[in-house]
Amino acid sequence: MFKDNNVTLRAITLTLLAMLAFAGNSILCRLALKETEIDPASFTGIRLAAGALTLWLIVRLRSGSSSGAGNWWSALALFAYAAAFSLAYVQLSAATGALLLFGAVQTSMIGYGLVRGERLGPLQWLGVAVAIIGLVVLLLPGLDAPPLGAALWMLAAGVAWAVYSLRGRGAGDPTRVTAGNFIRALPFAALFCLLLWPSRSLDQPGVLYALLSGALASGVGYGLWYAALPLLATSTAATVQLSVPVITAIGGIVLLNEALTLPLLIACASILGGIALVVLNHRKPA
Repeated sequence: MFKDNNVTLRAITLTLLAMLAFAGNSILCRLALKETEIDPASFTGIRLAAGALTLWLIVRLRSGSSSGAGNWWSALALFAYAAAFSLAYVQLSAATGALLLFGAVQTSMIGYGLVRGERLGPLQWLGVAVAIIGLVVLLLPGLDAPPLGAALWMLAAGVAWAVYSLRGRGAGDPTRVTAGNFIRALPFAALFCLLLWPSRSLDQPGVLYALLSGALASGVGYGLWYAALPLLATSTAATVQLSVPVITAIGGIVLLNEALTLPLLIACASILGGIALVVLNHRKPA
């Protein structure tokens, strides 16, 4: 599972903390937009600003002369993800949002791989079919179906994050590149806040949750993940991310009193199981 089969306490600890941080983004965003008065645009702006500052400090404290500074197109994709993410969580539960986001990210990246010449085996095609069925189950009209508008916002956030991730491959030191992109995303966030200025709303708890989302769940979380990646085999790095929607669902039940419904359980098992079939049987491009 780990590179050179060397399962170290450091690798396990970094990976666990990073997954908790990623799940924490969904929990904090939903908590802020459900329990406080903060609006989605303000949450997005504060989150990106806190993330930018935290990542800048991490880069400054690290030694070395690694390359990478980010770029404007990637920053736009990062902002699109963060804005759509916040707009979606006005109505979505934490678990449903995380599942939609993860499904959209992985589906987009698998589709990109197919366009680039990757070939799927029978088990991988089965995995794609099972994952799509899971998304359909989750979105079917009914008492437990999420609001369509909010679901579409989260799917858009997933596509934007996939674009951001794909653009970041080989762009230099991941932490330095991410810091540069967060800083470049701030003008987009400021414009977003200005456009929604009439509906702005702030309170102390909402601002605190946004700061925690940006500084800890985003900034520190990405730093931990990039520190863990060199210690993980590729298949392990892909598979371990399947835990994020599950951790988010547990957090939503414990912290937000969200219900764990049967359609959500079926969708979770289908989407995560299907994606696992794909990533665990990865083939190189033809």
